[in-house]
Amino acid sequence: MDQKNIDEIKEKIITEIEKTEKSIIELKDITKPIAPENAIGRVSRMDAINNKSVAEASLRKAEEKLKKLKYVLTQVNEDDFGSCARCKRPIPLGRILLMPQSRHCVNCAS
Repeated sequence: MDQKNIDEIKEKIITEIEKTEKSIIELKDITKPIAPENAIGRVSRMDAINNKSVAEASLRKAEEKLKKLKYVLTQVNEDDFGSCARCKRPIPLGRILLMPQSRHCVNCAS
């Protein structure tokens, strides 16, 4: 992989890290405990609890994505970067730019 592509990938990874960190901050705010003294109805409380559960799942996914992005950023300059971790074939640049946190080609990721 040439230096121009590596620079483009690094820029994409850093942008994704920044967006994911902002998303995590927002999700942490949404997932704060729901105070029982809030004067909301039973159905509204159930809806709020359900929404909180969905936000918690999104938070876990975002934290996992951030962890993978930070790892991939450390690997960009390695000789085997851009090769699938499973089959060792080159991962197309478009896939790397679309999902920089993925270390697998489309076939192996399925």
